Formats: sequence, structure tokens, C-alpha cells
Amino acid sequence: MNGKWTVVDANLVTWILLAVVAFSFYQGIRRGASGSVKQLLLFLVGALVAVAAVIISALAASSVSPHLQSWLMERQLERPPADATFFAQFGYTALSGLRDLPLFRFAALFLVFHTIIRLLTGLATRILGTIVSFPFAIVPNGGAVNRSVGGIVGAALGTGRALLLTAVLFAYCALLPRGPMTDYIQQSGLYREIAAQVIRPATGNLIDERLPVFAQAMSGELDQLWQKRYDVIDAELPKEIAEAAVSVTKGKTNDEEKARALYDWVGSRIAYDDDKVKAYVDEGDWREQGPEQTFSTRKGVCIDYARLYAAMARAVGLDVRVVTGLGYDGRGGYGAHAWNEVYLKEQLRWVSLDSTWARTGNWFDSPGFTDTHIRQGGLTG
Repeated sequence: MNGKWTVVDANLVTWILLAVVAFSFYQGIRRGASGSVKQLLLFLVGALVAVAAVIISALAASSVSPHLQSWLMERQLERPPADATFFAQFGYTALSGLRDLPLFRFAALFLVFHTIIRLLTGLATRILGTIVSFPFAIVPNGGAVNRSVGGIVGAALGTGRALLLTAVLFAYCALLPRGPMTDYIQQSGLYREIAAQVIRPATGNLIDERLPVFAQAMSGELDQLWQKRYDVIDAELPKEIAEAAVSVTKGKTNDEEKARALYDWVGSRIAYDDDKVKAYVDEGDWREQGPEQTFSTRKGVCIDYARLYAAMARAVGLDVRVVTGLGYDGRGGYGAHAWNEVYLKEQLRWVSLDSTWARTGNWFDSPGFTDTHIRQGGLTG
């Protein structure tokens, strides 16, 4: 290897990589030639099968994903009633996530296919490795030559293991460039040499460029799935909220009139809770509250406005979402924020609304809404 590292590098990562090779070398001496070759071939066959399983699983998931989405859309999933069981609510949330989130759907399908493939190939891999290594079984055990060959093969196996460990560390550093231990890992001379001479040329820009992009996109979809927990948490609608929603929308003949009436009611009846924000900013004390508490106290912050609006909208049959992201703060910056989207069946479209800002102007399907609101993945409904 051509690099500026030495065996006396004090970095723990360097010594772990060397220890992997040294331990495999020791195991090779103890196993002898036949045992070491068998382990090496099992490792190589297993690695090839693992790569093949990943490729086949990815292709299968990509192929099946659009069909699964179409099938779920054809089912026309209906939100469970407020008195449905937890499992019914959870099932709806999971299925709607598979329907609406492409990366989550791909990941779920990939996991299913990969698990099935590995279960089917697990025994076959060991049998194939045993067959391929059978000729070496006739080599007598013991003796200096036999153990020397075993040590050499063991060292080769250890090198493969060290390369695999380095690839894992490389992926970790790519995903979390400012994460715990990232700087320390990259200070290892041996790690840097293997990464530069083997891992990066072998993977191109797959790990250090494309993997972080994929992980960021996946994180956004997981945020959306996490936000869908409100579908379960807020499913049980208190009687007084349902009655209030029906009263507010009485005489309204279409979805837009109902949605706007609820927007006006929530925006004018709920007061912004500055004390809750202050407690969180100053003390890190987040006071979680549901729609029932917001309704009874008439106080809350943006997420509380959005959850109450969603609960009331669902009570009168509207399809509504809770969205999280960033909202313009009026001083040139953006801060964490939450708002809603509601579906107008007559117009076949989703419209955005922000009841938290209702006192400052019209934020129901207003022009330029996206200029002041930046979605960051949070979306339920």
C-alpha cells in the first residue's frame, strides 16, 4: 500500500483492523490448510451470495413497488372510525405509508425479498462452500507446511474481513460526516489507505455521494411516517370536538366552505401559547398536548393548531393532512412550523391552510403560500 501510515499508529481503528487480520491468521494456523480454505471459500461464497441477494432484492422491489402502490390505491383505504381498535388505526397508518411514500415502500419490499432470499440461500451457501473445499479435506492435518498454508489462507480471510469492516466504517463516515467518532475514524492511517486504494475505487461515488442523498431522502420519508402517528394518537375524537365541528360547518354545502369555516374557527378561537414556546426554548421542556387539551384550554402552538384542525375536519368527513416544516419568521429567517392540507373533492385538489397565522391575514389557499412555508417531509393523512 502507498500511504503515510505506520503500524505504530496509535489510532484504535488501525489496531482493530490489524487485530482482525492477526486473529484470522492465528485461526488459520490452528485450523490447518483444509479448515482455513473451507472458511475462506465460505466467506467468498457468502459474500457473493450477499451481493447477489442485494441486487436481486433491489430489482424485485423496484419492479413490484409500482404494482403494490396501484393495488393499495385501488383498495381506496378508508380511515378507521374513531372507535376502531389500535391495530386497525396502526394498520391504516402503515398501509397508507406504503401507498404514499415511495422510498419507504421500496425499503419494506427490499427487506421482505432480501429476507426470503437469504433464508433460501443460507443452507445452499454452506453446502456449496463445503463441496468446493472438499478437495482440501484430503490434505493431512498437522505439520508445519499444513499449518503454514492455513496461516496464509487465514491471513487472506482476515484481509477480506478487514476490507468489509473498512467499507462499513466508510459508509458510516459518509452518512454521518459530523457524527460521533467520524473524525477519529478518519484519523486512522490504515483506514485512510484502504479507503483511498480499495473502497473508493471499487464503489465509485455510490457510498460517499449517492448513499447520503438516499439516506436524506429516506429520513424525510421516515419523518412523514413518524408524523402519521397523529392518525393513531388523535383517532379517538372527543364528543365535544365533533359536536363543535358539526356546529361550525352547519349549513355549509361543499368541502371548501366547510374547510374554510373550520379554518376561521380554529384561527380565531385558539390563542398562541407563548409560555409553552418559552419553556421549550429556555428549559427544553416540551409540553405535548392533544386536540382535546387544545380545544379545552383554547391555547397551543402551531402543531396544536394543526392537530385540532385535522381532528375537527375529519369529524365532518374532510380528508386532511398535518404537515410539518419551516415557516417564515418575518425577519429573514425560518423556524419550525406546522400547518394543514385539506382535500376539496369538488375541485379534485389539495389546498394548504395555516390556522396559526389566521390572525395575520388570509392563509387559506392563499397565493404564494409556498413562499413562506417549506415542507420538510412531515405529512399525515
